[in-house]
Amino acid sequence: MAVASGSIAAPVRVALLGVPDSTASTLYGFLDTLSGVRRDWEMAHGRSAESPFLPQIVSRDGRPFVAANGVRITPDASFESARRPDIVCITDLALPPSEPLGTRYDVEAQWIRRCHAEGALLASACSGALLLARTGLLDGLDATSHWAYCDALRRQYPSTRWHPERGLVLAGEGQRIVMAGSGVAWHQLVLALVARHAGPQAAMELARINLLDWNATSPIAYASLTHGTQVDDPIVRRCQQWAAHHYATDSPVRRMVAISGLPERTFKRRFAQATGMNPLEYIHTLRLEEAKQMLEATDEPVEAIAWEVGYQDASFFARLFRRRVSLTPAQYRRRFGGLKRRIEASAAAPETAPDAPRPFQPALSAPSSPAR
Repeated sequence: MAVASGSIAAPVRVALLGVPDSTASTLYGFLDTLSGVRRDWEMAHGRSAESPFLPQIVSRDGRPFVAANGVRITPDASFESARRPDIVCITDLALPPSEPLGTRYDVEAQWIRRCHAEGALLASACSGALLLARTGLLDGLDATSHWAYCDALRRQYPSTRWHPERGLVLAGEGQRIVMAGSGVAWHQLVLALVARHAGPQAAMELARINLLDWNATSPIAYASLTHGTQVDDPIVRRCQQWAAHHYATDSPVRRMVAISGLPERTFKRRFAQATGMNPLEYIHTLRLEEAKQMLEATDEPVEAIAWEVGYQDASFFARLFRRRVSLTPAQYRRRFGGLKRRIEASAAAPETAPDAPRPFQPALSAPSSPAR
């Protein structure tokens, strides 16, 4: 239901799906932000207006439940009692990437499919992609999720093209599936929904009143390259433990082959089966992750960091870093080195933090002369 700016005939009905694995912060974040479209901007200027959106929390039975972080959620409606939504939002789920969703939310998946068939736009935030993928509606499409979930989703739903590097993906016929990637990329999702249904001006006002930003940095730049790589295979795990401390040595793959006691081809095949990457790719991953930490914490030249993590050719290191991290080493340092310093400064004691205000010291005695 696209709505021209300034001519809202009916509210845009948004069903925010509530399930026990929902996180209250994102669920209510959607509700609060959509409820404040136009209203908050006008209020800040001494005027009044109503939001063109009518967001409601909807669950299978409409009964109160306790969300993943212990917050009690009271839905506004059940699937049966809710009016047909224009948008269905699946917010993030507090589940480990490796934990199969199974059949626990198949009732919700069926309802999502029905809403989509009746014309609703579907939106998912972060790990909410776990449930959206369960519907089968992503088969053959581009999709995104939190960077920590895309590997598991790729294995479970190989017919979907997963893009952890993209903060926002629009897919399907009429682009009626909109997905946000990692963390607070849901802000981008909200802005996209508002722009589509209430106009770009309303989206700009929402961004300005809430200090929302459309972060152009790829989510991959925030990712830990080594997440989820410990395995059960004892031989491969032993080689991983060695590599964690010796990744910068010469010919590390040859040395892991020797440690494994296996023929080289057998070792490489077994390593790839266990970790999802070949041994050399794994070594590159360890080196680049260490380089990221050094870029954040030190002022060492990029060439010196390349050498310390095992690369004699700094140009090769820079090209590989940009391909894997989506930023050059210098860009990464500017963004995340500055972020690290600001975070550390905010945690410093008041007397050592930069530009810290002096604490208020109350007078120990009354002034000797009366006030005039």
